[in-house]
Amino acid sequence: MSLLSQPLPVDAVLARAHGLLEGPRIGAAGELVYSDVSFGGLFECAPDGTVTELLGRRRGIGGVLPHERGGWVISGRTVMHLGPDASQRELLAQEGACGYNDLLATPSGELLAGELRYRPLAGEPPRNGRLLLLGAGGSVRVLGEDVTWPNGIGLAPDGDTVYLSDYAHAAVLATTLAGAPMTRFAEVPAGSADGLAVDAEGGVWVALGEAGAVARFRPDGALDQTFEVPAGFVSSISFGGADRRDVLITTADNRVAPELGGALFRARSAVPGLPVHPVSV
Repeated sequence: MSLLSQPLPVDAVLARAHGLLEGPRIGAAGELVYSDVSFGGLFECAPDGTVTELLGRRRGIGGVLPHERGGWVISGRTVMHLGPDASQRELLAQEGACGYNDLLATPSGELLAGELRYRPLAGEPPRNGRLLLLGAGGSVRVLGEDVTWPNGIGLAPDGDTVYLSDYAHAAVLATTLAGAPMTRFAEVPAGSADGLAVDAEGGVWVALGEAGAVARFRPDGALDQTFEVPAGFVSSISFGGADRRDVLITTADNRVAPELGGALFRARSAVPGLPVHPVSV
């Protein structure tokens, strides 16, 4: 039996042209939040279907998280808190960083961020990136550097094991909040290892990029199921909603209205996801 229902496009989002969509989140009031990496911007789709641009022009937003004081924490060239009043507060900008991709908060509100240290889309030679932990007072700790193109980040139910997609090597890595040596948790069956989310049973769900699908891995790293999405490139996945069984999936294109580009898909999971914790730093 499939653990995921057929992903269906969110009509209000599909009604307008987009590029590569990323960072899907479900807000406290049921709003759907997502970014457009290539065209720029952070958007919100209200339950009534109204789409609002929360922040214009900012490109490269690969990660989106709620902040405990409201608003959203977003990645890009830096990591920034976009307040509910549209104020902007920079949280993270390290020397030598080319940008930040996916984000995740720990249960205590510290921020995990994947840092790119080369520009792959500009054809630069690969260079290892870093997984960083931003703590209270702005302290920054390096949890690992054995990753080339850091992407999706997830935290296991034990609250300590950290999963990190390495897009460059089509693999999911594992470490700990203490910074244990990175190990290879799983290799994707096709495509790439892009966005990532973890469910309440410890299953790790990975967007498979150009494979046009999502895979679920068991806690031991064995492949459990794959789920096709009506798109050629699947970029990210997240859980949310009142019972945490609502699943949002972002893509760079779609097969429903191909001329409109990237889309936001919604599905239901038989297994709830883990809570998405707000950032407190």
